[in-house]
Amino acid sequence: MIVQRNGSPTAGRVLRQTTIAALAALAVLAGIAPGSAQSQTIKIGVPVPLSGSSANAGIDILNGAKLAAARVNAAGGVLGKQIELVPEDDACDAQTAVQAAQKLVDAGVVAVAGGYCSSAALPELTTFHRAGISYVMDASTNPKLTEMGYDNVFRTIGRDDEQGPFAAGFMKNSLHARRAAVINDNTTYAKGLADNTVEALKKEGVDVVYNDAITPGQMDYSPTLTHVASLKPDVLYYTGYFSEAGLLVKEARQLGLKMTLMGGDGTNDPTLMKTAGPAAEGMIITTAPLAQFLSGAHDFVDGYTKAYGQGPGPYSVYEYDAVGVTAKAIADAKSATPAAITAALHKISNYQGATGTIGFNAKGDRSKAVYITIIVHGDNFTPYQRQDASGHWVAMK
Repeated sequence: MIVQRNGSPTAGRVLRQTTIAALAALAVLAGIAPGSAQSQTIKIGVPVPLSGSSANAGIDILNGAKLAAARVNAAGGVLGKQIELVPEDDACDAQTAVQAAQKLVDAGVVAVAGGYCSSAALPELTTFHRAGISYVMDASTNPKLTEMGYDNVFRTIGRDDEQGPFAAGFMKNSLHARRAAVINDNTTYAKGLADNTVEALKKEGVDVVYNDAITPGQMDYSPTLTHVASLKPDVLYYTGYFSEAGLLVKEARQLGLKMTLMGGDGTNDPTLMKTAGPAAEGMIITTAPLAQFLSGAHDFVDGYTKAYGQGPGPYSVYEYDAVGVTAKAIADAKSATPAAITAALHKISNYQGATGTIGFNAKGDRSKAVYITIIVHGDNFTPYQRQDASGHWVAMK
């Protein structure tokens, strides 16, 4: 079962299930064990935004953690104990994140799997490092996170300095763009992806005619878009989050802008289409593969859909693997002490997750990160293009 801090135990029912799809429905109803549960569980923290404009993403990530914990617990748990998820709301805010991280430390978590906004993950990481607790991130992509020299940081997702060159290569060699505009929102993630993309575009020989930030939360971005249009870019790449991206796309089309609209992996949430409506049609996004496009994630998608009545968002499957690889490290270490878990995570090189094979390099980054492009058709994201082994851009099926 998943043991959480609210609700009622569901162990008997979960243990009768044998598939992820069956376990998933129980994950929604997961509850707390009896009073002795504290000594009988292994606590894994899940810091995510559960409030604010990124709450949809945070709930999706937490749902992925629930499915992973349900699977592990149904198989007998780890070291004879059940996994207990301890979620905390970091609101994608640095100050709130520090408080959330300290709450997890005080709650006695032995490891952490989660994160969304890099601006929250950075201060969280510092707190966890001081406590000696490993942090396996599923969505925080800023390179600084694994460049600080900390030995307790890992991620199941790629980095912005991998996505930036990928995006630039796509603009130059698939779209054949000669002029590009790049807009960020000044958050740690968005600024980092923008900087890495602009640097790569210049190396590709693409003229970057605009590179500046908007202020999130505004109701009208038309002055910025009008100025960008006057510079006649072939493509506009927005590296911020989906909440602003939807409005930017909608206003861009209302203003009659004809350039190709693109977004980074902070825009790959279905909320984008709800905000932008038909204006989102044809928008291209660079992203790690979504669960529905991963051959090894079919059971996960089925289980998520059965449990929550809708398909998974972009990062729940990477959180599913973050919890899974953490559980594997605990089992490998034969210990639930934070130091032993961290050491075991460093030794993992061939974990078979829903997102593919996972191993970590010396810095804690995923050894083989993959990026693709997707495109908006109607109310859905559909596969668009990827690079083959020779570096050519080919259509995805």
